[in-house]
Amino acid sequence: MTDTIVTRFAPSPTGYLHIGGARTALFNWLYARHTGGKMLLRIEDTDRERSTDAATAAILDGLTWLGLHWEGEPISQFGRAERHRDVGEELVRLGKAYYCYASQAELEEMREKARAEGRPPRYDGRWRDRDPSEAPAGVKPVIRIKAPREGETIVRDRVQGDVRFPNKDLDDFIILRSDGTPTYMHAVVVDDHDMGVTHIIRGDDHLTNAARQTVIYDAMGWEVPVMAHIPLIHGADGAKLSKRHGALGVEAYRAMGYLPAALRNYLVRLGWSHGDDEVMSLDDMIRWFDVDDINKGAARFDFQKLEALNGLYMRKMDDAELLDAFIVTLPYLPGGDEILKRLTDDRKAQLLAAMPGLKERAKTLVELADGAGFLFAERPLPMDEKAAALLDANGRSVLAGAHAALEGTQEPWSAASTEAAVRAFATEKGLKLGAVAQPLRAALTGKATSPGVFDVLAVLGRDESLGRIRDKID
Repeated sequence: MTDTIVTRFAPSPTGYLHIGGARTALFNWLYARHTGGKMLLRIEDTDRERSTDAATAAILDGLTWLGLHWEGEPISQFGRAERHRDVGEELVRLGKAYYCYASQAELEEMREKARAEGRPPRYDGRWRDRDPSEAPAGVKPVIRIKAPREGETIVRDRVQGDVRFPNKDLDDFIILRSDGTPTYMHAVVVDDHDMGVTHIIRGDDHLTNAARQTVIYDAMGWEVPVMAHIPLIHGADGAKLSKRHGALGVEAYRAMGYLPAALRNYLVRLGWSHGDDEVMSLDDMIRWFDVDDINKGAARFDFQKLEALNGLYMRKMDDAELLDAFIVTLPYLPGGDEILKRLTDDRKAQLLAAMPGLKERAKTLVELADGAGFLFAERPLPMDEKAAALLDANGRSVLAGAHAALEGTQEPWSAASTEAAVRAFATEKGLKLGAVAQPLRAALTGKATSPGVFDVLAVLGRDESLGRIRDKID
């Protein structure tokens, strides 16, 4: 085995990069970085009916968005079919595998017999030691591995410990189908060996596969990579992760307004931890991550925790950096295209000025877009229900007085100068500041909640602010 650690992420392109796959990729990537090794990417596209180019593109896009970069070109498993076939035939030459001519009817008969006797259905090995000269004419055989019949196969796993499989349960499984295409079990072993993979980190739903794959490694005399089977992710209620829990593609999280850094931080904590550290930089993760620290128990996915963590990341970000992240994400956010159309340089400057107030109230980029909506609204502003209720006859009367006070502001128009004018007006009329601020907020933003009303006045500027207020008095 080489000194360099080589991990791999091997998704099937039958759909998007789902959240469990993203965590597996992250663990592989972190372990490679932690050890100074490399992560390779293999697209397991042997299922031609279900594999699509669109899904492959979505997986690559999802990994890139998360910042998980692989070494070299992605490898297509389907493109290696000839090599898989050669190894299968070599195993026959070595006497470690054999041609099996059993018909579908015979296999069905075996299954029925096993069921009747209360045994799990297994192939009975009838062609294991027969001479191929007995082969029926015109039948294309499959190739089956000669699995050991005595003793046990041990998977030495870095997460699960030693897992023992009685060899009597493994049966002589198929490695090449009658059309010469490899089974998943066989293709994976040949690819991992040829790619020099030293560490296989994947979901524990592959644990039984690991035993069968070990049989193929042993038959070829190849070294078995280090295995680490990680527990699957469950929903907050402890049930297997489903769409209602968040078993969505990574692109859905982008559309929900999560930052890749926050999602990475959240995913790494699903099934792995470093003391009580909840928030960690990428450098921290790389420095601390080790497969030996992965938990045996299933992790629980909790949207509220992800949202809180994302909000924390947004507040910690530099305003200009957050603005860039927001603009890059707009094409993926609901209504983001409309914002992009109106995003002039002036609007960008306003957005940057409003960012301190906006990010305090937002936990996602969707909430940020919602909070920033007042900047992109066309006059006269549409009102939401709560804002409209604030602008009854009394609210409009207060608004008229506030308008006059603001119009008289002599100093440069700013949060401080507008606040001084509104406070003076409120004091003069014997009103609480909130009684003036609320109708003002409604007139300026069309909503009952927004960043601080004086920040809004400063960001919108004198003419736009006074114009919006006047629209609502009239």
